[in-house]
This record gives sequence, C-alpha cells and structure tokens, in this order.
Amino acid sequence: MTEVLMPKATAVWLVDNTSLTFEQVAEFCGLHPLEVKGIADGDVAQGVRGADPIGNGQLTRSEIEKAEADPKYRMTAIKPKYADLHQPNRKRGPRYTPLSRRQTRPDAIAWLVRNHPELTDGQISKLIGTTKTTIEAVRDRTHWNAPNIKPTDPVSLGLCSQIDLDAAVAKSSARRAKMEKERADAGEDALVPTEETATPDTEAETAKRLDDIDLETLFGGNQSGSTT
Repeated sequence: MTEVLMPKATAVWLVDNTSLTFEQVAEFCGLHPLEVKGIADGDVAQGVRGADPIGNGQLTRSEIEKAEADPKYRMTAIKPKYADLHQPNRKRGPRYTPLSRRQTRPDAIAWLVRNHPELTDGQISKLIGTTKTTIEAVRDRTHWNAPNIKPTDPVSLGLCSQIDLDAAVAKSSARRAKMEKERADAGEDALVPTEETATPDTEAETAKRLDDIDLETLFGGNQSGSTT
C-alpha cells in the first residue's frame, strides 16, 4: 500500500469534507480509529490544517464516492507522480579506504593477482579501492615498493568483505566459463571430422609412399655395404 503523505492532515481533511467512517479514514491514513475519532471530536491534531488528498494526487473523487456508498470499502491511494524524485541516487562511488590501510593495498593486489587471476583490473580496483595503474605496477613488479610487497588476503586486511570477494570471483568465473564455451562451440563448427577427410584413396597413397621409402632405404643400405 502506498504511504500517505501527512496522514494526520489528510485525516483532518477527510473528516471535515467527507462522510467516510472513522475506520475507512484510519485505514487509508494508517491511523487508529480512536485517533480519527479524536480528530473529529477536536481532541487530536488541534491546529493542524487539513491536506486535500485529491489536490496532491493521492486520491480521486470517484474513490471517495465509492467508499461513502459502501462503509466496508477500503480506499486505495494513488502513487504520487513525484514519488520517484525523492529516491536518492544509489550509484556506488569509489570505495573509501582509511589512510591507515592504504599502504596495505599493494599486498592485497599481489594476493588477488596470484590467487584469483580470473579477476579483471576493474574488479580489483572496485574491490579494494585502488587504481589500475597501481595494479599493473604490482603485477609487473615495477611498483616502487616491490621488494617489500607481501601477498596478503584483502579480507584479513579489512579492505573488502568476504561476501564482496566471493561475488566478484563468481561473476568473473561465470564470464570465463561462458567465453570458453563460446570458443569451444566455434571450434567445433570450424573443424571437419577425420572420417570425412581420410578417404580410402588417400590411405592407399599414404601406404604406397611408406613402402617406397622403406625400399629406398633398404637398397640404399645394400649399395653402401657393397661399396665398402
């Protein structure tokens, strides 16, 4: 059910401008029937200005009329057109790593490169919050601190969670399996079965050439022996 904006103000307006029952108003606004009764009696929401649910696009006049004709009917709110505008943009930015842990990134990179070569540089970069330049330097051992780098699990260093690491590995493994399957399928289509290429005539010609080679070798050996 769509959450009603300003439920008490909406209840005030419905109590003052419609003949809906307390239960219908309470159900629509997400309030208790006794609280709606208190609004009608003036004991609750004193000084609260009513909010027109029709004007703000949460309810239609026909919906109210239908509910007024049937006390058992429960109104359904309309999702406001501007509701999505209030949704925050949840695009993930670069992972922030505390300054105290940044010096351990090369150790984590070395561990990932050695133990999970299927991970792309982009995945490693997002996983531990580093740059592709640093990853390449560690892989090529051109990093300024290369002699002191010790491969260490990034999870134990606190640079990423085990869940994130497993998810990245699973995604990369699935991508590699798909690529290998596509290559295998393409190779099967390109190759021609052996039985189609090896015809009886070809086998006969091959056998004849082998016999000629054996005879040449045999007579050549005898001639060399007689000369000696």
